[in-house]
Amino acid sequence: MLEANERIKEVNISQEMKNSFIDYAMSVIVSRALPDVRDGLKPVHRRILYAMNELGMTPDKPHKKSARIVGEVIGKYHPHGDAAVYETMVRMAQDFSYRYVLVDGHGNFGSIDGDSAAAMRYTEARMSKISTELLRDINKETIDFGDNYDGSEKEPFVLPARFPNLLVNGASGIAVGMATNIPPHQLGEVIDGIIMLIDRPDVDVNQLMTAIKGPDFPTGGIILGKEGIKKAYQIGKGSITIRAKAFIEEMNNGKSRIIVEEIPYQVNKAKLIEKIAELVRDKKIEGITDLRDESDRNGMRIVIELRKDVNANVVLNNLYKQTSLQTSFGINMLALVDGEPKVLNLKQILIHYLDHQKVVIRRRTEYDLKKAEARAHILEGLRIALDHLDEVISLIRASRTTDEAKNGLMTKFQLTETQAQAILDMRLQRLTGLEREKIENEYQELIVKIREFKAILADEQKILAIIKEELLEIKEKYNDERRTKITNAENEIDVEDLIPEEEVVVMLTHQGYIKRLPISTYRSQRRGGKGVTGMGTKEDDFVQHVFITSSHNYIMFFTNKGKVYRLKAYEIPELSRTARGTPIINLIQIESNERINAVFSIREYSKNHYLFFATAHGIVKKTHLSEYENIRKGGLIAINLKDDDELIGVKLTDGKQEIILGTKMGQSIRFSEQDVRVMGRNATGVKGIQLAEGDLVIGMDIIRDDLDVLIVTEKGYGKRTPASEYRVQTRGGKGIKTLNVTRKNGYIVSLKVVSEDDDLMIVTTSAMVIRLNMKAISLIGRYTQGVKLIQIQDDDAVATVARVHTNDEEEYSEEE
Repeated sequence: MLEANERIKEVNISQEMKNSFIDYAMSVIVSRALPDVRDGLKPVHRRILYAMNELGMTPDKPHKKSARIVGEVIGKYHPHGDAAVYETMVRMAQDFSYRYVLVDGHGNFGSIDGDSAAAMRYTEARMSKISTELLRDINKETIDFGDNYDGSEKEPFVLPARFPNLLVNGASGIAVGMATNIPPHQLGEVIDGIIMLIDRPDVDVNQLMTAIKGPDFPTGGIILGKEGIKKAYQIGKGSITIRAKAFIEEMNNGKSRIIVEEIPYQVNKAKLIEKIAELVRDKKIEGITDLRDESDRNGMRIVIELRKDVNANVVLNNLYKQTSLQTSFGINMLALVDGEPKVLNLKQILIHYLDHQKVVIRRRTEYDLKKAEARAHILEGLRIALDHLDEVISLIRASRTTDEAKNGLMTKFQLTETQAQAILDMRLQRLTGLEREKIENEYQELIVKIREFKAILADEQKILAIIKEELLEIKEKYNDERRTKITNAENEIDVEDLIPEEEVVVMLTHQGYIKRLPISTYRSQRRGGKGVTGMGTKEDDFVQHVFITSSHNYIMFFTNKGKVYRLKAYEIPELSRTARGTPIINLIQIESNERINAVFSIREYSKNHYLFFATAHGIVKKTHLSEYENIRKGGLIAINLKDDDELIGVKLTDGKQEIILGTKMGQSIRFSEQDVRVMGRNATGVKGIQLAEGDLVIGMDIIRDDLDVLIVTEKGYGKRTPASEYRVQTRGGKGIKTLNVTRKNGYIVSLKVVSEDDDLMIVTTSAMVIRLNMKAISLIGRYTQGVKLIQIQDDDAVATVARVHTNDEEEYSEEE
């Protein structure tokens, strides 16, 4: 009894619980739930890939049974349940879970509807092509190995990871007291970010975001706003809102339907459809008549048919609010750094990955150097033997044993034991002249390689250059298009759904007052009428811009400083005809030294269109429209201007149009848009027309021979001239005369390309407005002075001319 008591050890139960829980927590954190910052893998993922590599299940080999892989993993490296290992491997093969799948699955590996994979005895798998890059050079002593759970095998502590997998595929996991949730990213963008870090080690997170735009989910979708992304990249934590990609489609019977083509990441499609049906049944969403899942192997397609009398935009917005068609993704970039969990910002993740690659390249080079030196050492011995061939053969023939021959070679020719053994092992065919030449060539090549390896090890910049080169090779091989679109959150305005779409007039004064009016405010008038007052202005102010657009279109405001701002037309307050307007500075963050001198209206940002710019000094530029999609509230640089130049016009083109420029002194030039190469958003441009001293460009438009060129002067004169009278010239010339400028008609203030079906709005500096039909304006030649279009007082002048597209057959009556 006493002996038994002597074996009892008394412990404090609270202290024992504390110590045991800490041990358990650290085991979960380090060995199960969190990824390593270097390869972005948890131990189970790393073990699955390593086991498949060891079994030879590479992409060029046939698929093997999943059960065989799972057995290998749990038997040698991962002493946990087979279900956990198989579920992990299944997720690595799902193209809706991983941005770049690491396992190439064959069979039923589950679906986005939440269907589970078939049992492991039915499915087959092998490594995907990109996963081989994670293990590349693993056999060149690039990483450390350690004992497995029972000491019978060796397993890698980390993989070489030749691409930044932590960001590319992301990671999620719940440990004890902490969790990680890193979103996936587009491979090319992340590699561009690392290369930016290599080239500029002092780069900050904001600059890195010019390369790494944001998360890129395998299921696509739309990220609303950049603030959450920016916060997460700066401090390691943030939240982003993801919205499904949906559009409204008109049906033949007058009804409309909502088509959903992409859903947010990690959303179960079947449960999403079930939730929508539930909301319809409970009458929480009205107007849905049919709900179908038409998804197939070619892509996702959820069809939501609506009643004829409902607003499709309102229904869609309600779906965003009440279903997982819109979700939030909480970013928490927690990873293991030297075995310790740390929350990292974007730059820190890239730095740790880059440091890992430096180690991998250095160790690989050391391995290659060691192998090259060992081989060179043997070749040096063979060269000595070949140089003294007769003596070597005589010595070997005279020796009674192998050891005697080896010792004789070592003594006579000062060879090492390795070299002597290599000579003894040399086959007789190596004594031929050709084989001897091969030995010499191989030796010389090795000497060059050894020199290169030593140079790499002596210079970190060479190591960085190798990393950069190999990353670019991976990008070229595996890069694809971004799937998730990123939009500005401020543009996602729900009230748009409740605003009717209609044609409106937008007016902007010289001093920056803006307002919106219905197009019906102005009646068409005869040429020479007095017009009606369109805007109440101060004595020293006048209307500078007037244009027609849809209430739902984007209005892009281009300033004299070459910046661009953006509003939706309905965001501009609608006021009375005689009201002064709202200060534009209340709507956009325009600088005090900027004034708006060009405006542009678009429906959406098409990838196949361009913006064509012209400046007062005759400079032109062509840029992809898509480069202007993400305009901040504080504006965006649209064109880089030189000296005292100003932006005077912007046009939307398909890249194949012909352009006409007009100057205030009556010159014009017509040239092909293809004469101007596509340039970046910050580019300056090229010369469009050669100007005389004191002359300036006042107008730019797209021209076709079936249209007319309209000229309006500051004293109210104007004319139409057939576009065919303006021959195509080479960009950059002096051009030809477009109007005879005299003291009577004044300088030209507007050049526009028009058709007979257009209407014309003329606004004076005193805010008088007249609307004319184009047929009422004389069609005359280039050299004439024009005819009177509007009565201009001595202290007044034409300020702005706007073209109005109309198909209405209106009656024209003079306003008295």
